[in-house]
Amino acid sequence: MHAFRLFAALVTTLVITLPVSLHVQAQTEGQWSEYDDVFEDGARHANIWQWGWTGIYATSLAVNAYQSSEASDPDDRFDARVGVVKSALALGGMLTDRQPHPETLAEYERLKASGDLSGVQALGLQLAQAERERRGWGARVSSLVVNGVAGAVIAADGRESDGAINFVTGMLVNELQIWTQPNQASSAINRFQPANLSLGPITIPGEYALHVAPQQLGATWRY
Repeated sequence: MHAFRLFAALVTTLVITLPVSLHVQAQTEGQWSEYDDVFEDGARHANIWQWGWTGIYATSLAVNAYQSSEASDPDDRFDARVGVVKSALALGGMLTDRQPHPETLAEYERLKASGDLSGVQALGLQLAQAERERRGWGARVSSLVVNGVAGAVIAADGRESDGAINFVTGMLVNELQIWTQPNQASSAINRFQPANLSLGPITIPGEYALHVAPQQLGATWRY
C-alpha cells in the first residue's frame, strides 16, 4: 500500500511538472524568436541603410564635382562647388559613423549561445538607447552647421533665396536620413521591460508589454 501511494505521488508530480516545464520551454523559445527578429532585422536594415546612403552621397559628390567645372551657368558652378564640400562631409560621416546594429548582432549571438537571456535584454535596452540618440537633436547639430554655412555662402554671393533653398533642402535630406535609420530595438522596447507581480507576500518576476491599437490600450504580463 505504501508503494502504491509513493507511485501515485510520483505520477501526480510528473503530471503537474511536465506541462509547466513545457510551458517554460515554449515561452523561452518564443522569447528567443522575438529577439532574433529585433537583432537580425536591425542588422539587415542597418546594412541596407548604410550602403544606400553611402551610395547617394557618393553619387551626389560625383555629380557636383562634374557640375563644378562643366556647368554652363556660373551660379550653377558655384553652387556645385558648395555641393562638393557638403557631399564630401556627408560621405565621410557615413564612412566613420556606422550603425551599431551589426556589431550588436554579433554580441547577441554570443549571448544567445550561452543562454544569457538577461544579458540579451540588457543589450536590447542599450541598442534602443543608441537608436534614440541617433534620432535626437544631437544628430542634427552637424547638419545644421554645414547647411547653415553653405546657405550663407550662397546668400553672400547675392542670391539669398538660393541660399535659403539650399539650406532647407539640405536639412530635409538629413531629416530623411535620420528617420530611415533602423529602430527595431526602440519599437520592441516594451518587450524588454522587467516587472514584478506582487500577490501578498509572494513576488513573481516577469516582463510586461504594452499593446496600442487605434481604439484599444492593453498590457500583457509574462513570467
